[in-house]
Amino acid sequence: MKSTFLLLGALSALIGVGMGAFGAHGLKTVISPEMLAVYQTGVTYQMWHALGLIAIALISQHAPDSKLLRWAGGLMFAGILLFSGSLYALALLNHTWLGMITPFGGVCFLAAWLLIAISAAPNIRSSDHYSRYK
Repeated sequence: MKSTFLLLGALSALIGVGMGAFGAHGLKTVISPEMLAVYQTGVTYQMWHALGLIAIALISQHAPDSKLLRWAGGLMFAGILLFSGSLYALALLNHTWLGMITPFGGVCFLAAWLLIAISAAPNIRSSDHYSRYK
């Protein structure tokens, strides 16, 4: 699990940097400022969630058999594809119906972060820090 999400996170960050550079240098004279902002939102969310995938890979070192973390990583990657991918396509192709896909990616992001939080909750309850304040 660790290496899969580390690989997906690193590749997502690599592609995100490339997409950001392409948007900043190759698209500013080609698409409208509004569509450039849509495109940039896709880049921003892709980069943050690429880091999220890398974090999942690192966290999973402490819980290598965690189904919650596996699901979180899968949902986070699906979110990148659906959310950022639909925004890139919307900005480049100007097909407004592509905006209907974006919320599904957002839900994937939310679910992924929730699963990470749920997976962390038992660790907080059983930690030494928590037991000191009971």
